[in-house]
Amino acid sequence: MRKLLNTLYVSSQGSYLHQEGETVVVEKEKQKVLQLPIHTLGGIICFGNVLCSPFLLGFCAERDVAVSFLSEHGRFLASVQGPVRGNVFLRRQQYRMADNDEAIRKVAVQVVSGKLANCRIVINRMVRDHSEKIDAAALRDTSSKIDRIIDRLPHASRDSEIRGLEGQAAAEYFSVFNDLIIEQKKDFIFTERNRRPPLDEVNALLSFIYTLLAHDMRSALETVGLDPAVGFLHRDRPGRPGLALDIMEEFRPVIADRLVLSLINRRQVNKKGFVKAASGAVVMNDDTRKIVLVEYQNRKQDQIYHPYIEETVPIGLLFFVQANLMARYIRGDINGYPPFFWR
Repeated sequence: MRKLLNTLYVSSQGSYLHQEGETVVVEKEKQKVLQLPIHTLGGIICFGNVLCSPFLLGFCAERDVAVSFLSEHGRFLASVQGPVRGNVFLRRQQYRMADNDEAIRKVAVQVVSGKLANCRIVINRMVRDHSEKIDAAALRDTSSKIDRIIDRLPHASRDSEIRGLEGQAAAEYFSVFNDLIIEQKKDFIFTERNRRPPLDEVNALLSFIYTLLAHDMRSALETVGLDPAVGFLHRDRPGRPGLALDIMEEFRPVIADRLVLSLINRRQVNKKGFVKAASGAVVMNDDTRKIVLVEYQNRKQDQIYHPYIEETVPIGLLFFVQANLMARYIRGDINGYPPFFWR
């Protein structure tokens, strides 16, 4: 099993990263503020005006440490990876399957089934734990509607039909998402999912954590030798990591959505930690962004049971587990891709 490594998040504007021996050094105003051995890192994410030396980028590429660059407020800009690794025959088979309608349908059904089942569990757990604070009947009704959509997925004949069912279920899920916010309800109001830009505090949190998920999923796919750009549910588009977006669908409810609800309901973030830009976008300030990054990293250390491999693993290793399962399916080692179901 792969060791769970840390991700280095650098958000201090004007920081400079460079290599020193076998370590990564972070400087601010020519003062060394952090030095970490490269073998302890699984990735580096730089926000805004953060510079990296060319030698450090080459060093990270050699050691399989992905370096991603995001805007100061979390919009993905670019990622630096080393040479393509893994079996070329695995990628060739991935490309062939991504051009086959039946293969696309099979993977898409599994991915969406995993996502929607996990959405139901998020709702059901809230009903179980906080029924006195919420409209439990409305949430149970939504859970039942999503369950009926899940039952329809195996009968979908085209990938467009699967995406349509996923859209219906997402609309049902987000129609009650505001009910899952049980604290600070006047400050954190969710009416609909919006992005590019996010127009409220809840969407700002969701979009930011979804970006972190995409980075981690992309790195995991590269590690096992798959092309993160060629997906099944998410079709090819320049610059879009389609396969990474496919598999992270399973993790959106379990990791991202639950973390957002936890941050709000535990009052770890508050309305003062967000600002509205001239464009209308709502973004986090530096302190709130640091809180979210720390909590995301902490969440990745939590243990969770994986029903398919029948093992308890850190949440941060789920990305590599699912990437390996996808690679095994594409190679023909298993009959179908098993999505992650939270229990």
